[in-house]
Parts: sequence; C-alpha cells; structure tokens
Amino acid sequence: MPPFTARVEELPDVFPVFPLAGALLLPGGRLPLNIFEPRYLALTEDALAAGRVFGMVQPDPGRPAGTTGPALYRVGCLGRLVAFSESDDGCYLITLLGLSRFRLTGEAVMRRGYRRAQADFTPFCDDLEPPPARFDRDVLLAALRAYFIRRGIEASWDVISRMPAAELLTTLAMVCPFGAPEKQALLEAPTPTDQAATLLALLQMDIHAPGDDGAPGRAS
Repeated sequence: MPPFTARVEELPDVFPVFPLAGALLLPGGRLPLNIFEPRYLALTEDALAAGRVFGMVQPDPGRPAGTTGPALYRVGCLGRLVAFSESDDGCYLITLLGLSRFRLTGEAVMRRGYRRAQADFTPFCDDLEPPPARFDRDVLLAALRAYFIRRGIEASWDVISRMPAAELLTTLAMVCPFGAPEKQALLEAPTPTDQAATLLALLQMDIHAPGDDGAPGRAS
C-alpha cells in the first residue's frame, strides 16, 4: 500500500472522476482503461501530474441529469494510476489500482471538460486494510462454472483455482458481465463477506433466470 493511502485523512477531498457505466473498480482490483476522449485524456494528464489518482463512478440512470452531465451513483472507488502507455493514435492505455470507496457529497468546478468530485471516505475506512472475506469457495466456484456455461464464457480454471480468496472475489466481481445496478450492488456491499454473498446471489439468479442465455465471450 502506498504510504499516502495508509490513513483515510490522507486521501484527497476533491479529485477527478471518470463516469463510466458498467466499469467496476474495487479496492485492491486492477482496472485497465483505454482513454481516447479529449476530456479524459486531459483528466489522465492532470492525474499524472498530481497524485496519480482519480475516481471511477457509474452514471445513475434512475436520476435526472444535472448541469455537469448524467447523475452519478453516490458510491464510487478511488484508483491510483499504476500503469501508463501511449498508443500510436494518441490514446492512453492505463491501469487503475483500486484504493478506497467513497461517498459523493457534491461536485467541484469542472476542469478541462472533466468532472471533479467532493467525497467522503470515512464510511469505508476498512477498505485500506480490509478484513478477510468469509465464503464457501467450492459453492462460489460451482455457481461460477454454471454461470460461465450459461453465458458461453471460457475461463482459465487452473488460474482461477490458484487465486487467493481476496483476489478471487475482487477479480470475479469486476470481470463478470453484470449490469450496472448489479455492479453497483457489489461495490456498495459493506464488507468483503457481504460482497461474496452478493456475488453468489447474482450468479445464482442469472443461472436460474429464464430467457436469453447471454452472448458468447471469454474470461481469462
């Protein structure tokens, strides 16, 4: 853990946010992003120059848009930029490492076209040193197999079987192709144990849901 993330009070009160539906960043997780819009290129450049952090948050379709853009869910996750490269066409390929969730308390003045959040990290103090998740690994993996079969997703089961519990939970929550509300439920689960229970419930609900079996894909 980087020294500046050791305490909640050392996290920034105001920071850039990248609203992106369907993108889930969790504490300890790594989220690859392809940055190509001018405003988010500017966000990335500014983040590199000042702490290397910005927040990921999903737009909230259930609330009306405001003057700065779509309404946002109240809870997001702050990430630290830990990998960066520039493609030949001027896009940025980056990786964010999740640090801590936050609760939006307002918005600061926009800068160079991107939005900035005012946020409170205190409801999520444990994110910096999370307690271990307690869940039945065999039950979760059995549900995951059935979910992947239904969705036509291929998986590297040897890799999955070797993952430590915390990494397994975070990785599965981030990569499974759930909808935005389901991803938000995973993000807002109070503890890792609650998150595991939510993940299992979502897998089981999908397995037993009637209708479309989902589009083919690939998970590794």
